[in-house]
Amino acid sequence: MLQIKVYSDYVCPYCFFGEVVLERALQGMEDKVKIEWMPFELRPYPTPTLKPEEDYLQTTWQNSVYPMAEQLDIKIVLPKVSPQPYTHHAFEGYQYAKEKGLGDAYTHRMFTAFFQEEQDLGDLNVLTNLAKEVGLDAEEFKTAVESGRYKEAHLKALRHAYEEVGVSAVPTFIIGNKKVRGLLHGEDLRKLIEQELG
Repeated sequence: MLQIKVYSDYVCPYCFFGEVVLERALQGMEDKVKIEWMPFELRPYPTPTLKPEEDYLQTTWQNSVYPMAEQLDIKIVLPKVSPQPYTHHAFEGYQYAKEKGLGDAYTHRMFTAFFQEEQDLGDLNVLTNLAKEVGLDAEEFKTAVESGRYKEAHLKALRHAYEEVGVSAVPTFIIGNKKVRGLLHGEDLRKLIEQELG
């Protein structure tokens, strides 16, 4: 089984692209790999998050995100949630989802909720509804996040990303023994996976 770790943040459009590109690259090889989603916060609290109405995001999306989305044929919008949400609660919820065997489904739902439906991932009620949609127990999920039960597990995962792996940009893929920063073309990603599978 080839281990693939993907370091990403739910509010990073390139990470959403990375999820889709990886899924496409793995067609027919799903049973040979194990994907683990790894949290990385681009702007951890209390660092101010970005506002979609300001120049930086407007320009980045016009010049880079939208053209890339068109090329990849992925439906995406710049969410109007302003300022952008912090993702620590969403990631603490991910630790719970992973424990229940639904980490992949939860990750996918976070991306689509934010980038296709403009839902606020900083709102615990929103997170709880999304968790329920992927098959998690809503009450248990909400209590788990509210109580901070997974806070330490999340912080440990972040320390691992920063200190042990040296992640500085997302998405970052660890495919077997290879570390790939940023987004690869689907064919290149597939080739790399095939090489690592040997």
